[in-house]
Order: sequence, then C-alpha cells, then structure tokens
Amino acid sequence: MNEEEFLAEPAAPEFIERLKSLSSDEEESRARVLRSGLEDYDLDEEDFDVIEGSEELADGHYFLPALPVLAIVGRPNVGKSALVNRILGRREAVVEDKPGVTRDRVSYKAEWNERKFTLVDTGGWEPDARGIDKSVAIQAEIAVELADAVLFVVDAMVGATSTDERVVKMLRASGKPVILVANKIDDARQEPEAANLWSLGLGEPFPVSAVHGRGVADMLDAAMKVLPKISNVAKEEIGGPRRVALIGRPNVGKSSLLNKAVGSERAVVNDLAGTTRDPIDEQVELGGKAWRFVDTAGIRRRVHLAQGADFYASLRTAAALERAEVAVVLFDVTQPISEADIRIVDMALESGRALVLAFNKWDELDEERRKYLEREIEQDLAHVDWAPRVNISAKTGRHLEKLVPALEVALDSWDQRIATGKLNAFVQELAMETPHPVRGGKQPRILFATQASSRPPKFVLFTTGFLDPGYRRFITRRLRETYGFEGSPIEVGMRVREKRKR
Repeated sequence: MNEEEFLAEPAAPEFIERLKSLSSDEEESRARVLRSGLEDYDLDEEDFDVIEGSEELADGHYFLPALPVLAIVGRPNVGKSALVNRILGRREAVVEDKPGVTRDRVSYKAEWNERKFTLVDTGGWEPDARGIDKSVAIQAEIAVELADAVLFVVDAMVGATSTDERVVKMLRASGKPVILVANKIDDARQEPEAANLWSLGLGEPFPVSAVHGRGVADMLDAAMKVLPKISNVAKEEIGGPRRVALIGRPNVGKSSLLNKAVGSERAVVNDLAGTTRDPIDEQVELGGKAWRFVDTAGIRRRVHLAQGADFYASLRTAAALERAEVAVVLFDVTQPISEADIRIVDMALESGRALVLAFNKWDELDEERRKYLEREIEQDLAHVDWAPRVNISAKTGRHLEKLVPALEVALDSWDQRIATGKLNAFVQELAMETPHPVRGGKQPRILFATQASSRPPKFVLFTTGFLDPGYRRFITRRLRETYGFEGSPIEVGMRVREKRKR
C-alpha cells in the first residue's frame, strides 16, 4: 500500500467500534503487557521519562489585586518608549529614531524596589491632530484617565514647546499626580537645561537619560511615593484566562476585532495598513467567559526581510504568539488568500498553538468572490482543514459570538490527553488492520505508544524500525478521526530501539 492509499483510506466503522468495546481494564492490562515487553529493548533514561512522565494541567481562575497604573505621556519623539524599555530593563517597546512609532496605549507589568505596577506607554500627544494622529492622541488621553499617576516626558534639549504647554493643561484637568521628566540629559554638563522646565509649573523636573539610564532610579523613587498600593482606577484582575493571539496580515481587522470584543476603542484603527506596532494585551469578556486577547502587528514579510519598526514589530508578534495558547488567524475575505496568509498560518503551526481561522469582512463578500474563496480555502489551507472556521465581521460584530465555541473546541483539543491504555489499544488495532509496508525485507513494529505531553498533544511511538513519513501521517489522521483534536496540531514522533543483546 503506497502513501496515497494510506492517507485516502477512511477509518472503518468496525475499527472505531472495536476500540469503544474495550473496557478500561482491558486497555490497561494490554498497555502493561506492551510496557513489560520493552524490557527486552535498549532504553535510555530519557525513554523512561517519556513513558512515566505526565503533564499537570492548570485550570480555573484566581483573583489578583489591581496593580497601580503609571502612564507615560508627552509629545512625539521625546523618548517615551525608550524610557519604558529602561524601566522594564529589556527592549519591549518598539523604538525608532522618528516620531509616531508608538500608536496605541500598551501596558507592561513592571517592578521597582519590590513594588509591582502597570506601566502604560502611549503615542505622542499633539493638539489639533487629524486622522490617525487624532486617534493616537485620544488613546493618550484615555491612558491618563485610567492611570493613578503620570510621567510627563519632555525633551530637555529642545525645552518647553507650545505643545508641551497644551499637554500640561490636559494633565491639570485630569487631576492626576504628575512627575515631570526632563529627558535626554546625558551628562552633568547638560543638567542646567532641565532647570528651564520649571516654567511649566509642574514642580521640580527630574533630569534623566532614557537611553543611558542616568537619573531613572531617582525618578522611579518619586513615582513610587505618589502611586497608591492598590489602584484606584484599574479593575481587579482575573488570573488565568486563556490567552488568544490575533494574528494576520496588515489591515485584516485584528484591532477592529479587539475593539468590538472590549466594547470600546481600545486599539487605534485606521485604513492605513500597519497601524498597530506593539502587541496590545487586553482582558475581555466574551460568551460569559474571561479571555486575554492580544492584538499584534500585521506581518508583512519574513522577519529577516523586515526593517526598522516593522522588524521589531514582527519579533514582538512572534513573542506574543509564543505566550498565547490559541492563535486566531484573520483573513480578509475580500482579498485572495496570499502567500503571506499561508506563511502566517505556518508560523502559528510552528509555534504549536491551538488554531482558529477567522474569515473577516464577511458582510462585504459577494457571490462571485465566495466561489473563488471556497476554492482557495480548499487548495491553500488543506494542511489545516482540522482548524475550526468562523465567518465574522469585526467592524459590525456580526457572528462574533461564534468565535467562543471555536476557541473552546480548539483549546479543549490542545489540552486533551489520551490514557496510555486507550492509546496502545488504538495503535495495536490500527497496526493489525493496516500494517506498515515491508521495507528491505523487514517490517517495523510499534512496541509501545505514549502521549509525552499536551499543549500541543505530542505522541511518542517506540518501534523496531523506521516508520515511513506517510505511515506516521496516516496514524495522525486516524488519531483525529477517532479522538477529534479539532483545532490543535498533533505531533507524532518515534524512537527506534533495538533488542538488548543477551
């Protein structure tokens, strides 16, 4: 039987019925016999770890105190994101030597002198801004409203500008404690420049260099004095909600979907492709459950080909995907499925996350485009035909409720474990019904099977010889037919072991 015949052969109903008819005791006794048979083979310590090991799954939610919120505001290109990176001690916020790189308000968990707080980076605030700049300014104002204290960053080498004076008026109206940060003071000779900022009427300016770290400790000490122990504005956080990464090409509607799920303008949305640069992390309630949605930057091209802000945004998207549990890949149904779309799906597969395919802008789809779309899905996404599909409109919220069952199915599959007895019964029945082809006069046997881990499910087969890739794909397909695994990648590995010499 060749590979095509393996993959085309459906599971016979009697095969599944035989598996169901086996009692748990029969399954376990069969697994014990197979396990004892491994004693005749050369196994190493890692093999025993795989056989005996099990992965604990954590469920349930718990409550965390509302951390105090410190927002960083200022006009464009004064060094707000550089200061964020200095406080965090790592390159987290996208920084580039041009104004307007940060657009959304982005939250980070930070700590200073054993005090934890939430640090909020914002885009540059400008008066009378239009278009996307206006949306960025609104996000900065919202960040001030939702903060317990504010770091107001000014470029000390430029001095107080009319825009800075307008920011001061906005801050005074908010009534929040404000710490004036005189940035870009790189050495002691430049400190007199900071004194000029007394004219803003916000008290003593703290001379700092976000790039070199000079003066940042004194500034943070002052911030800790005005920050409350528990936030007066932030909500009590629910710990443990499932993390959902929204990924896709630029302008497919990721930020619109986040905004609709949150119920407010949480992310800047604009027809300009590539509006989002930093991953935006937000807790939302959907379908009566808490979720942690992460809106990511649109992936234009391969990371090594990207430049400047796009390069760092791509890296942060990959990092956000690694921290997530399920990836929602968004497609714009009004555009043909492109090579970039397929590459993003493969990126989610390589990360091992659970997967949901969301086809956005469904309300704009006409009949002619629908026919082409179905053909494209059949041809280009055949390798992920096991992933749940949802048709939505992020802009209007149409069918957004269908996203929750798809997420739940994918995560249940991602968490799923098959008992060792049940798995070995499945593999032995499969091998008897469809044995591996003879290669070079030998036929490899499967001695024992175990699920090494979940999230994603990984199976290890101990064999007497190399299993053809086609036969392993056949086993994977039968696992899906018998146990579901809808929305989760599956990994089937093998360990070829020889009999111990007497």
